[in-house]
Amino acid sequence: MFGMIKNSLLSQIEHRPSQTLNSETKGELSYEERRYEPGNYASVTISGKPFNEGSGEGAVKLLKYLGGSNEEGLQLGMTAPVSMSVRPSEEGGGLQPTVEVQVRIPAQFQENVPKPTDESIEIKRVEGFTVYSTQFGGYAKEAHYVEYAGKLREALGETERYQRDVYQCVGYDPPMKPIGRRNEVWFLKQENGAPVAGTGSQ
Repeated sequence: MFGMIKNSLLSQIEHRPSQTLNSETKGELSYEERRYEPGNYASVTISGKPFNEGSGEGAVKLLKYLGGSNEEGLQLGMTAPVSMSVRPSEEGGGLQPTVEVQVRIPAQFQENVPKPTDESIEIKRVEGFTVYSTQFGGYAKEAHYVEYAGKLREALGETERYQRDVYQCVGYDPPMKPIGRRNEVWFLKQENGAPVAGTGSQ
């Protein structure tokens, strides 16, 4: 636990390599089209729990892994954002009780990824992917992500091609940061008629 806290507080945060392709504003909502580079990710799936509980549990597991809970005992540093792949509830108004939480492995360890000691964590190779992304602040809970997913869906309309049955809830900041927080909702863009192989795609 100490290694996780030290790693979280003292490491310089490394952001996922990306390129902004386009920016739009429709009404009061601004959003971007953004391309992310391929890479290795640590991933864990939590099932049978509400989003707020499951996403928090998954994030802690990954932070422990980055903080030294790996076979080499290395503090790997921090990357942002943490992304959580979710599916809307069939009843509407919420999210299904399964979430896949992912964090990109820091660049220094991309070629030789330390093995997690927690067997529930998988190391996955994710190919490059493109997202439609909108941003909001504060401490994000399920209701906030659902709200902004709805706003982004409305802004994109029926003509844009993106994966509609799953999206990403994204957080950039540690819990101890009270102000200036950054959260996003991502929809994975479909390219060449097929869903891109991004985080959380099935």
